[in-house]
Amino acid sequence: MSHCFNPTCPQPVNEPTAQFCQSCGSSLVLGDRYRALQVLGQGGFGKTFLAVDITQNPPQTCVIKQFLPVQQGESVRRKASELFRQEAEQLKELGSHPQIPTLYAYLEVEDFQYLVQEFVRGQTLEQELKQEGPFSEIKILRLLNDLLPILQLLHDHQIIHRDIKPTNLIRPNLEDPTAPDVVLVDFGASKYATREAMARTGTLIGSAGYAAPEQVMGRAEFASDLYSMGVTCIHLMTGLHPFDLYSPADDAWNWEQYLPQPVDARLVQVLNKLLKRATNQRFRSAAAVLKALNARDRPVVRLSSRSTESMPSVGSELALMQREAVALNPDPSQASSVTPAGEWTCYRTLTGHEGPITAVAVSPDGLLIATGSTDRSVKLWHLETGHLLHTFTGKSLLSPTGHSDRISAVAFSPDGRTLISGSDDCRVIWWDIETRRRIFSRMGHEWVISALATSQNGQLLASGGGDGLVNLWDLESGEPIARLHKHRDRITSILLSPDGQTLISSSYDCTIRLWDLKSDRLISTLRGHSDRISSLAVSPNWLTLVSAGCDRTLRFWDLSQGKQAQSILAHRDAITCLTLAPQGHVLASGSEDNRIKLWNLRQDETGSTIFTGEKPKSLAYGWSVSAIAFGPDGRTLVSGSADETVRIWIQV
Repeated sequence: MSHCFNPTCPQPVNEPTAQFCQSCGSSLVLGDRYRALQVLGQGGFGKTFLAVDITQNPPQTCVIKQFLPVQQGESVRRKASELFRQEAEQLKELGSHPQIPTLYAYLEVEDFQYLVQEFVRGQTLEQELKQEGPFSEIKILRLLNDLLPILQLLHDHQIIHRDIKPTNLIRPNLEDPTAPDVVLVDFGASKYATREAMARTGTLIGSAGYAAPEQVMGRAEFASDLYSMGVTCIHLMTGLHPFDLYSPADDAWNWEQYLPQPVDARLVQVLNKLLKRATNQRFRSAAAVLKALNARDRPVVRLSSRSTESMPSVGSELALMQREAVALNPDPSQASSVTPAGEWTCYRTLTGHEGPITAVAVSPDGLLIATGSTDRSVKLWHLETGHLLHTFTGKSLLSPTGHSDRISAVAFSPDGRTLISGSDDCRVIWWDIETRRRIFSRMGHEWVISALATSQNGQLLASGGGDGLVNLWDLESGEPIARLHKHRDRITSILLSPDGQTLISSSYDCTIRLWDLKSDRLISTLRGHSDRISSLAVSPNWLTLVSAGCDRTLRFWDLSQGKQAQSILAHRDAITCLTLAPQGHVLASGSEDNRIKLWNLRQDETGSTIFTGEKPKSLAYGWSVSAIAFGPDGRTLVSGSADETVRIWIQV
């Protein structure tokens, strides 16, 4: 059916192909291209229609928001119209964000103004609540970490949403692998109402129960959105409407008693501060909420596994991965065409571990991801689909072959047929990828395994331990070859040259050591970091080494001269992990400041790799980043975090 845009039309429903309303004679096609199908919502500012763009083939579904200015006086009307137009420009700029609907058009027709926006297919959080029941603590934490950066973005552009509630938060269609976890919809129009109009008409901008006290009086602030976010959270956590959680007699929110299960005290504290009646007692910004929510001493919350074990047989599974590899991993001969330019977006989030992620690795063919966790398990994932293929479980009476302590490192053999894992139980275990069985296990160190590396020639495995030792193993047989001992503290990172002749190690003792494996002797020691070194990365030609650590700096070293070439203060907190794209064009660093930063690199005339000086791209996390690894194409990045999730990022 076609719906008339005239707000005073007595019979607005018309035949699907009608050009003019049969009741009032108004045109049913807005701007010669948009036809309204039905009314999605109506409020004091106007109406929202589900519509189609009939100029597209097939017609493209969209949303039309009609603003009805009620101000009296030509000057006030002109001012309202200009404000609406300015906001449309801001929304157009914001629309490039994956969690905000794209603005297609801004139209002024007769006395009315319209915004035409993307229609987001999916399920609202209100629908999710009804189907799945109250949200768990971890779901609320994810929601806050997903939504608060968007609110900060809006507020930075001087936009107040004014209608944060579960029905305006949508889980996009899960069939789209690139869809974000949550999209914020139905914002903008309420911002266009002037204070004079609200005072004159008494119109409530927002939704009863969710709107902040000052917003009800027509004086919304940025903190009003934060208040509504807090109300949304307690509604989702309890399953009760805000009217049932607020006590007029006490003038207070009484929501904690209705929680199905206890939650972390810090989350309760954050939500209660969001719900303060006085605006000066709330958080000053969405960024401040994130900081309080993800403080470093935050206790770890356990996640429940959503993974499935109902996967195809090993043979068919490997064949499927081979077919799908082409899409995600282009011909290696084209790798040089990869450029640092472009945006990075979260392609997929993997859940299933029941503890913080401590290690990640991508197989040489780019088909598999291996992850380790404090839950003592090693998991094998299909990178393209995100499916959990297998869990190498922690050691127990039912599973005596696994690790008995946290996993600290994982690595693939160069042929991709073997997975090696190291643990705080001081053991190194070789796993057969195809049969999913343990090949053999070795006691490697007197105190925890802290780092692993394999040589590209397939001959060597190196392990580092908390005892400061570096052990060398025959990769195929698992037999020990040699032991290197110069570091005075825990080994944090190991690099093996492609020919297996050179090894580089770093340690908590603030040193980097280069070893000649032909003679098992120390070549040189690099010093420069003022605090513990956490990670190393090396350029493809092995001329440049990059190191990072708790002093928050990235340091570039000229290996031919054994000297430091560059130093960059890179993060606000300790850097936990590094990885360099195989093509050598991008360096990724993860930190306890809840950020991944991507640094553009280039080669100078001597072949050394240097930082270009461009501002790095920053990928926001809700929790600290603990492990990262590039795929072989240089366009895929895998990261692990204290939030117990693994994220796959792709360059778009």
